[in-house]
Formats: sequence, structure tokens, C-alpha cells
Amino acid sequence: MHGTMIRTIYIIILIYFALGGVGFYLINRRKTPEAARESYVKFGTYFLIINLLFFSIILHTMAFRVLTVLIIIAGFTELSTLFVRSERNNVPFFVCSLIIYTVFSILFFIFGAGTRDQILFAFLVLSIFDSFSQITGQLWGHHKLVPAISPGKTWEGLLGGVLISLFSAWLLSDLARDTMPEMIVFTIGIPAFAFFGDLLSSVYKRKYKVKDFNRLIPGHGGFLDRFDSLIAGGAWVALYTMIMLH
Repeated sequence: MHGTMIRTIYIIILIYFALGGVGFYLINRRKTPEAARESYVKFGTYFLIINLLFFSIILHTMAFRVLTVLIIIAGFTELSTLFVRSERNNVPFFVCSLIIYTVFSILFFIFGAGTRDQILFAFLVLSIFDSFSQITGQLWGHHKLVPAISPGKTWEGLLGGVLISLFSAWLLSDLARDTMPEMIVFTIGIPAFAFFGDLLSSVYKRKYKVKDFNRLIPGHGGFLDRFDSLIAGGAWVALYTMIMLH
């Protein structure tokens, strides 16, 4: 990947962040000053995280692989800590959750060992879906998707995130190097798995009656709160690649 393409991709990222910033501004006008401040902190932290992951992929994929391991370990720690804090309640549920997380983590680790172009394409599509599903949902969402599990998720947010990520995949199609039908299937799988991973994380927190895993990342509810969709989306990429190779 040459320098011109990297600059173009980074400019696209900055444009998306600018649009996201406008979206957050419109959303935060409806909130209390304290809630708006927390929202801006979350946006700023997310910007730093995206830059960290982006440049780890660009500079050397080994750096990204190290981050995948750290993310996986942090996730295991948060799941276990919450279980212990609950005085080890719901043991079967915890074991089942740990098995699912282990499978996703193995696939996510395999994803981290992929080619730079594939990792970058999937990471960008997933990040765009993650961001704009929240923004479109908060701006125009009226129909709850899974109110019993995650009250903030709406059909409008999911649709908005999927459509924007599909459009973004078209912009970034040079990275995918697939036929158009293959790219569509590949791209749709990323937000589908990302959404599923986020949902599983919400189920786990509700089971143990907490809002957040912790507050170690400013504006976010823990490492899994920030990276659950990345783990699940990466797992889809690894699974898709294995299926296509066979």
C-alpha cells in the first residue's frame, strides 16, 4: 500500500470524524451539560483509539497483533472480574459466556494475523458502522430494536450504520480486492457480527446487573464496551476467510 492511498484513507477517516462531530453536537444539544460533556469525552477518546488502531495496522501489522492479544486478555479479565464481584453467581451462564468469548477471541486473533489490506478494510468498515449506527440512532431512532437487552439500540440506527458502512466499503473497495458480490457478503457480515457481539456484551452486563464493566477508558464502560464489536467483527472476517479458502 503506497503513501498516497494511506493519506487518502486517513483523509476519509477525518471527514467521517468531522461528520460524526456534527452529529454529536446535534445530539448533545438535547442533553444536560453533564451528559453532553461525557458524550464529548467519549467522542474524543474514541478518536484516539481509532488513530491508535489505524496506525498500528499501517506501521506494522505485528503492532496490531499485539493489541489484539491485549484486548483479548482485557476482555477475559472483565468477564471474570464481574463474575467474581457477583460472588460467583450464575456459574453455567458464566461458563457458557466464557466458551463463546474464547471462540470469538481465537477467531479475532486469527484475524489479527491476516493481510494488512484485509485488516484495514474490515477495521474501517466496522468502525464506521459502530459510530454511525449510534449517531443515526440517537438522531432519528424511534423504534426500539431489543429494548429488554439494550434500550438504546433502534432499527433506524442499525439501518443507518449498515447503509453508511456499505457505502464506505464501496469507497474502500481497492482494499478488499474481491468481486462485488463477494465484497457485499463480506461487508454485511462485519456489522452483523459486530452488532451480535455488542448484544452479547449487553446480555452479560444485564445478567450481572451492572451498567458498565468498569470506567478505565474515559467515556466508555470498559474494554469490552469499546472492543466487543471489533472482536466479533474480526471473528467474522477470520471465519469468512477460512470458508473462502476451502
